Amino acid sequence: MWFTRRVVVLRPFDTSLLSLVQPWFHHPEVNRWLGGPSWPVPRADHSDELFRGLRVLRSHTWVAFDRDGTAVGYIGGEVYDRWCRYSEGPDGPVVDKIEPGPAMGFAYVVDPRRWRQGFGVAILRACMDAPEVADVVLFAAGIEPGNVASVRCAIAAGLLPESASPDWEDMIYHVRRR
Repeated sequence: MWFTRRVVVLRPFDTSLLSLVQPWFHHPEVNRWLGGPSWPVPRADHSDELFRGLRVLRSHTWVAFDRDGTAVGYIGGEVYDRWCRYSEGPDGPVVDKIEPGPAMGFAYVVDPRRWRQGFGVAILRACMDAPEVADVVLFAAGIEPGNVASVRCAIAAGLLPESASPDWEDMIYHVRRR
């Protein structure tokens, strides 16, 4: 399908926007890859917590709106002090391949009624271009290989797979470095 390059505007996510995005998580495919309607809830600040070898610096979550002001997607995640590979070994956690940060790991969803219209790529690009993450040097989205639409979307937005085989959680991280 041919379409013009989409433009979206990101608005910080809060409880007033929950009713716009929560219905998307009832869709079987969204539920399969991300979880049900309880997933997109405003999260507590986890700054300074450790998560899989990374120190959380801050969180950002947005709802994306099209030119007409209609909500078309949701994206968010945490900014960390660095990036690393994490796995569970027989003797406990294994942290390696450490890179300096800040780094941002995120997840995203597009309104199922807007799939295949270019909004996913626009949302990813808008997130990576947001002034709030201007200091971030590495962006990463963990995507299960079977989620072909999300893989295509990430690659089109410049997030390339770090490996050909999934990690210990069946994820392949798609990364873009500045």
